[in-house]
Amino acid sequence: MLLRVSAWRAPLRGGRIRSVGSAGRSGKMGSSAQGLVLRCCLLLAIAWGPVLSLVPRGQQEQLEWEEKEVLPSPPDRVKRDEETQAKYSPSQGEDLPTSRCYRCCDPGTPVYQAIPPPQINITILKGEKGDQGDRGLQGKYGKTGSTGARGHIGPKGQKGSMGAPGDRCKNYYAAFSVGRKKPLHSNDYFQPVIFDTQFVNLYDHFNMFTGKFYCYVPGVYFFSLNVHTWNQKETYLHIMKNQEEVVILYAQVSDRSIMQSQSLMLELREQDEVWVRLFKGERENAVFSDEFDTYITFSGYLVKPASEP
Repeated sequence: MLLRVSAWRAPLRGGRIRSVGSAGRSGKMGSSAQGLVLRCCLLLAIAWGPVLSLVPRGQQEQLEWEEKEVLPSPPDRVKRDEETQAKYSPSQGEDLPTSRCYRCCDPGTPVYQAIPPPQINITILKGEKGDQGDRGLQGKYGKTGSTGARGHIGPKGQKGSMGAPGDRCKNYYAAFSVGRKKPLHSNDYFQPVIFDTQFVNLYDHFNMFTGKFYCYVPGVYFFSLNVHTWNQKETYLHIMKNQEEVVILYAQVSDRSIMQSQSLMLELREQDEVWVRLFKGERENAVFSDEFDTYITFSGYLVKPASEP
């Protein structure tokens, strides 16, 4: 606003102040008249200053251009404009120069300058280390890999200390052999054959009162039975395992007596019983013997204990 005020003061100073000065020189007005004129000029400048500041800038520039056009051009400028117009104006028969168009996407004619992306220093933004989180769920097992190559043989280690002495090697035995010197005849029921002569009876595994062998060492056993038949009578016996008939010894009726035998192997468990049974009296059967010789024998022994591999 001060610039505009000074611009408007110039005409006042150039017009009225000069007239006031000429009037002073002529002697028509005194010093009081000059002060009055100056005060009027100041009041006008103060009053019209805000109004002039509201004039649009475009109108003000247009007024300035109009004032410039009104002013006469100097001779040198007129001559220079004529030379410029003759130089760049096309002659007769020549076409007007055509301007070339460019697309904004052509690689050879960049329109906008590429702005590099901003770079952020991550180390400045790094915060403090947080607390350790909870353990996650276990994932699925992967596939089994192939067997690796065999490693090198390691160095030989030092000799170890002597161990404690082991248990004494245990050998298991079981054997018996018994005989009968009295003859035996059948009756109305089955009857066990009781033996009265003992040849071998290790650890008393064979009971002479019941006529049965009791197994105390489980394993595989071999058994053999030998009898003498009676003339004109059958011989009909069984080798029994507990209450089961295992094998039979049989001889038909004959005019002469003969020796008959039967043998087998059995796998026994502890407390199993093996004995000889005479068949009942549906048929008359008997075994022969006398007090002078032993005609009936029953033997058995352990072949292999079950504890051995």
